[in-house]
Amino acid sequence: MARDTSPQCKQCRREGQKLFLKGARCLTEKCGVERRSYPPGEHGRGRMRQSEYRQQLREKQKARRYYQVLERQFRGYYDKASRQPGITGENLLRLLERRLDNVLVRLGFAASRRQARQLIGHGHWLVNGRRVDIPSYQVRPDEVISIRADSKAADVVRSATELTAAVPPWLQADHDSLTAKVLRLPERGEITTPVAEQLIVELYSK
Repeated sequence: MARDTSPQCKQCRREGQKLFLKGARCLTEKCGVERRSYPPGEHGRGRMRQSEYRQQLREKQKARRYYQVLERQFRGYYDKASRQPGITGENLLRLLERRLDNVLVRLGFAASRRQARQLIGHGHWLVNGRRVDIPSYQVRPDEVISIRADSKAADVVRSATELTAAVPPWLQADHDSLTAKVLRLPERGEITTPVAEQLIVELYSK
C-alpha cells in the first residue's frame, strides 16, 4: 500500500493552514503551523509570486494532502468525477469524502486519516458485517460500519471519539457501541474541507 511518508507538519506549513494530519497534536501548541506560520525551506519567509497557476496547484495539493491521497489516485478521482453528472468539483469532493478512512475520521472513530488507514489495514473495521481492509473503500447509503467484536483497538478508538465535536448530518454514529450508519450521500454544504474545488477543476481542465 503506497503512502506519503513526508513530514506532516511541513505539509500543513506549506499550505499555510492546519490540515489536521496528526490528530490531537494539531490542537496543541506543538502544532507546526502554530510554532512557525511560514512555509518550510530556505526561502519560506520570502515573497512568492501569486500566479493563477500557483493558486490552482496549491488548492490541488491542499486537497490531496488533506485526504492523504497520492497524485495518481487523486487524478483517478478527478477523472471519475468528470464522468459523473453534475458539477465536477462537487463530485470530486463527494468521492473523497466517502472514502472509508475519511468517514472514520468524520465519525470520530480515528484521530487522523493516517490512524484510520492503519486501523482499516489491520482489519479492525466491518462494513455490513464483512471485514473491509481497503482505506479507499467507497461507503454507500444504508451501510453499517462497526468495529470487530474481538478488536484490541477499541480503547484507541474510544480515545479518538473524545476529540470529535460533531458528526456530519449525512452520518449517524453511536460512540458507546462504536457503530455507525451512512444515512445518505453528503451535500456540498456539509463538506467542511477547506478547499476551493473549482480551482482544481480549472487546473486539470488545461
